[in-house]
Amino acid sequence: MSRVKGGVVTRRRHKKILKMTKGQWGTKHRLFRRANEAMMKSQWYAYRDRRNRRRDLRRLWITRINAAARLSGLSYSRLMHGLKTANVELDRKILADLAVRDPQTFASIVELAKQA
Repeated sequence: MSRVKGGVVTRRRHKKILKMTKGQWGTKHRLFRRANEAMMKSQWYAYRDRRNRRRDLRRLWITRINAAARLSGLSYSRLMHGLKTANVELDRKILADLAVRDPQTFASIVELAKQA
């Protein structure tokens, strides 16, 4: 069986990895092996932190809703229970946005929850 020379493919793969690690410090953007390690680690961090970002945003929304609800004399848990019994299907992202940008509308939604 004849020997296959893989120089072109290897160089292309190496250049792709080195391009991805451009901006890294020291040998992490110069040497292929170190660059490959840094690239794999950074992709794992990106994957993990996409999930963490969703978690952090939900915590932020709940904090904002709670603060706005307490101004209207209702706790977060009672507000959410009231909205559920009143069949108001607004998610936490929208409620938090209303609490920050449109307090009058949020106050009317809180009144709906109080009645229910």
